[in-house]
Amino acid sequence: MNQDRPIISVTAAILVRDGKILIAQRKSSDHLAGKWEFPGGKLEDGESPEECLRRELQEEFGVDTSIGEFLAESVYHYDQISIRLLAYRTSLVRGKLEPNDHDAYAWVSPQ
Repeated sequence: MNQDRPIISVTAAILVRDGKILIAQRKSSDHLAGKWEFPGGKLEDGESPEECLRRELQEEFGVDTSIGEFLAESVYHYDQISIRLLAYRTSLVRGKLEPNDHDAYAWVSPQ
């Protein structure tokens, strides 16, 4: 295993409504096209995870959000890079979800 691979920090929104969690389907033109994921994205230089998540949700769905408690961290090692995923409880403040960066979204049960 290559220990010198870069680590990319990525945020994920755990957005709950009526007991269901928001997931989004990656665009057909993206890496891992068609896969479902929690909305979020890569941290930019000088950005906190909370700022990143708020920005990403605005860009991806056109909504304003409140970023709540940190829930979990997961690290996954690909061949060339490692991904450090930071998940936060997130709430919608205003706006209607419009998938600008995904093919679809769904509210699913945690099971």
